[in-house]
Amino acid sequence: MAAPSSVSLNLDGYTDLPDGKIAAVVTYLQMQRPAAIPAPGKPDTWSLERIKGDMDRYRTLFRLVGEPWLWFSRATMSNEALDAILHDPGIEVYALHDETTDIGLLELDFRTEGEAELAFLGVVPGTIGQGAGRFLIQEAIRRSFERPINRLFVHTCTLDHPAALSFYRRAGLEPYKRAIEVADDPRLTGHLPLQAGPHVPILEKR
Repeated sequence: MAAPSSVSLNLDGYTDLPDGKIAAVVTYLQMQRPAAIPAPGKPDTWSLERIKGDMDRYRTLFRLVGEPWLWFSRATMSNEALDAILHDPGIEVYALHDETTDIGLLELDFRTEGEAELAFLGVVPGTIGQGAGRFLIQEAIRRSFERPINRLFVHTCTLDHPAALSFYRRAGLEPYKRAIEVADDPRLTGHLPLQAGPHVPILEKR
């Protein structure tokens, strides 16, 4: 997302943000051939299930995974727009399921010929550190390079889990670009609860 015109970016130093905005440094990473990393094992209770058009399930899982890190792109999306994505044949969405509970999200975007975008990968907070993320990234790599693609790419930002960038690099993705993203604070627009993203302070006129 490009910075709105109300924000004048100073590329040589600090840049003031208006109240009600959030900003992040975004790092883009890519992999042009599958990395030779052994796939981790997984508990027998885990399964990867394709979500095909189940908007309620998707929104619930996206919220559980993303709210702690202010994931807002799907939260601010209309039902009509999200429904079009979930039914698009170029999009694959999976839920990592543990017996009766969804614990992880994987979304791959194949809509651009020759490329795969790792649109979303994350696990619910109580599952972090149990190998679910490693399992999902290996599945993302395997499923992407089963197709005739030239690269798999992803972007992460400084709002995300502090280990996200190193996680992707360990999986074999290499940084190739950085950007600054400025957006309306989704907590102030009502798309996310005020307690979401507690690591990012809310700045608004009082």
